[in-house]
Amino acid sequence: MTTVLVTGGAGYIGSHAVLALRDAGHAPVVLDNLSTGFSEAVPEGVPLESGDVGDRTFVAGVLKRHGVGAVMHFAGSIVVSASVTDPTSYYRNNTAASLSLIEACLEAGVGPFVFSSTAAVYGEVERAPILEGDPTAPINPYGASKLMVERMLFDTARAHPAFRPVALRYFNVAGADPGGRAGQRTRNATHLVQLAVETALGRRPTLEIYGQDYPTRDGTCERDYVHVTDLAAAHVAALAYLEAGGAPEAMNCGYGHGFTVKEVIERLEGVIGRPVDKRAAERRAGDPPILVADPAKLRRLLDWTPAHDDIDEILKTALAWQRGLNG
Repeated sequence: MTTVLVTGGAGYIGSHAVLALRDAGHAPVVLDNLSTGFSEAVPEGVPLESGDVGDRTFVAGVLKRHGVGAVMHFAGSIVVSASVTDPTSYYRNNTAASLSLIEACLEAGVGPFVFSSTAAVYGEVERAPILEGDPTAPINPYGASKLMVERMLFDTARAHPAFRPVALRYFNVAGADPGGRAGQRTRNATHLVQLAVETALGRRPTLEIYGQDYPTRDGTCERDYVHVTDLAAAHVAALAYLEAGGAPEAMNCGYGHGFTVKEVIERLEGVIGRPVDKRAAERRAGDPPILVADPAKLRRLLDWTPAHDDIDEILKTALAWQRGLNG
């Protein structure tokens, strides 16, 4: 059993990782400043340290107090459009805070480090699916801030071989724990599945489709949607890989196939049996036309086999969770 510090563990993806760690027999400890996370998302019996991941002295105390042996780092800012209008906050919350965390880990002798990265590091790609070796040229500060953290992690690993990171480059994460234990509580969500579900449940008046003229099969953005439970399982597999002596790596985390915005809406309408109120809107700043993963490295190195590769299941679990929040 490993004691694992989960930064951002009171957030959407982090809370699912906490469940996956407990299910696998590990002992998670959550560190979250609760600026976007929720204390009620932390399961009973899991310690919650309320503070900032960029506070090195505080983090050092947490690592020592709990005897932490590994870190999963989810804490950070994630809204692409907000990163365009307020880039300095993204470099502070994502890049600078991560540097402080890395330094605290080095000081405490923590080796395994699983980092929440993003497909936004690739920018506007020339082909799909995307391989990890493809050019990284982010088109927004969010992607740039995450790519900087990757470089810090791998540079640090070269200088300090006991420090071994894996960066999981997420594609579009959606859905909720099939058992109803966790889901997305995000205020002012910006991701399609959450927005579509909220519209279907009458919590939004209409669903805006941002951009109709992208070079995709129907003019709307295409994304690789990965179920959050499969993503959490990938984090636990990454930890096992590192504990078994695995080398530092960046790995794509997706299914290898995509759906356009219009296709997701159509599938949701099929699930609920009626149309969703929607309208066309202008493109959002910083949105690439297509992001679809080649997950071969993840599957090979981590022996990762997704259990929820089904867009309808993603939508149904998201709907069930959101209904439960109001029910």
